[in-house]
Amino acid sequence: MNRQASHSAGNRQRFLELFTPKLITILQERYGLSQFRSDALAGLTVAIVALPLSMAIAIASGASPAQGLYTAVIGGFLVSALGGSRFQIGGPAGAFIVLVATTVQLHGMQGLFLATIMSGVFLMLAGYLQLGSYIKFIPYPVTIGFTAGIAVIIFASQVKELLGLTLSGPEPGALLDKLPVIWQSLPTMDITTVSLSCLTIAIIVALKKYRPQWPGMLIAIVVTSVLTVLFKLQLSTIGTAFGGIPNTFPMPALPEFSVSKMFELLPVALSFALLGSIESLLSAVVADGMTGRRHRSNCELVAQGVANIASGVFGGICVTGTIARTATNVRAGAHGPVAGMMHSVFLLLFILLAAPVASYIPLASLAGVLAIVAWNMIERHAIAMLLRASRGDAAVLLATLSLTIFRDLMEAIIVGFALGSVLFIHRMSRTTAISTHHPWVEEDQADDAGGRKPYDEALASNPEVVIYRITGVFFFGAAGSIGTVLDEIADSCKVLVVDFTEVPFIDSTAANTLEGLADKSQRRGLQLVFTGVSDELVAQLASYGIGAPAVAFEPTIEKALAIYPRREEVLTPATELATH
Repeated sequence: MNRQASHSAGNRQRFLELFTPKLITILQERYGLSQFRSDALAGLTVAIVALPLSMAIAIASGASPAQGLYTAVIGGFLVSALGGSRFQIGGPAGAFIVLVATTVQLHGMQGLFLATIMSGVFLMLAGYLQLGSYIKFIPYPVTIGFTAGIAVIIFASQVKELLGLTLSGPEPGALLDKLPVIWQSLPTMDITTVSLSCLTIAIIVALKKYRPQWPGMLIAIVVTSVLTVLFKLQLSTIGTAFGGIPNTFPMPALPEFSVSKMFELLPVALSFALLGSIESLLSAVVADGMTGRRHRSNCELVAQGVANIASGVFGGICVTGTIARTATNVRAGAHGPVAGMMHSVFLLLFILLAAPVASYIPLASLAGVLAIVAWNMIERHAIAMLLRASRGDAAVLLATLSLTIFRDLMEAIIVGFALGSVLFIHRMSRTTAISTHHPWVEEDQADDAGGRKPYDEALASNPEVVIYRITGVFFFGAAGSIGTVLDEIADSCKVLVVDFTEVPFIDSTAANTLEGLADKSQRRGLQLVFTGVSDELVAQLASYGIGAPAVAFEPTIEKALAIYPRREEVLTPATELATH
């Protein structure tokens, strides 16, 4: 009985650790007026950024600008209040534009609401089943590829508004169908609309370069709106296209549904849930990298699920973690989740007090904002690095990118993941054929059977020096867990030695993990040393941009530790982790 009671208590404790919202954790700490002031200022800063983005994303998705604001208010509040990240900002995201617009075209707005609610249920189930940990198994080239593909589609969807084109019929959704229609409509281009679009983009780019602290997107929207009113420009605005934004908040209501309709929307809901989980957890990882904190992935998925259910009930669209707004929240000095909740409160105040002003916002300006968003979504440095690094990673990246643009997002992720797995198996087979003497091939060999010497406690006698040994293939499946351990170690030492003697190769996801570790080490003044790295691995790391001065290379652990003073009375054992 005692053993069962102890086991039950342990399960309850683990459940609390996994699913306690970070808001509860923050409030259990010392949270006073100064922390609230920091959160309120950060929330106001994020609300200023989120205001034009929420409306622009909703319009591009085939919804109304008001629905974008409802999503940011309801979804953003619940994501922060219930989520597993201190800094996550929830709301409508550019990554959903394609899926949401297609859903509205095929199933109407009621179908969108129902699919959003269903995706929320799936996200909650994924969280409670602790599937959040498995998102890390998506290879790095796949995430870069589908993000860039979505950016291309977003930009293509805004060409009509950027140029002020008049189409002969409805705008096609598929890119290959859209391009001929846009080309045929180029003679209808309106020079005033083009000028206003270019002015919007120019203001945002200039302020980002010369006044990065200023809210460039909001300032661009205000300037172009004032010009539209002063000069009485004949342009499409939120008022002419949507009748403005109501200064009231909608009452909750369930969408029309039936069992047959739910089965019809099942693929859509699953797509929403998959993309939402990827986007939100990537956003949480970005916040972790900026702050050194660790998010609770499964708790975050549960919060995203609740937020999507509530958003669908209140007439909003899909909710997910937003990387740009989350990064803005961190840079604005947020202390915890209250900042995200305050961002929603400020947006609600805008709806209640200043909604009529939004009627004067030109759609061309919002299209300019989305053009900047699309440009920023394309991680050009990462794409160039992957194309240079290896033909395999380049193939996975290009396949995912092409399928996202020309086929379907879900298909792109599945095919990209499959190609990444095949690439891993191919690399494993080549490495095994070349290096069959390594101990990672046979798990039961003795520690000293291969090239690595057995662990010697005397080598790790400095408490400020930590040795971490990686054994086996360092690939996307192990990158998440190893990255977590390396980040925790980096917080507690001044010198981190990572031994690669028994690592035959790394993939791009692992390289991205190491690059993040190197960046963090430089920010903290931590000396990062890689030992036992083969010439081939050194070249591979260099192709991913990892090298001096961020990382020092030594042939052995002994050589690395020889340059640091020792204290014989304290021992710091090395950490062993087998990834096979």
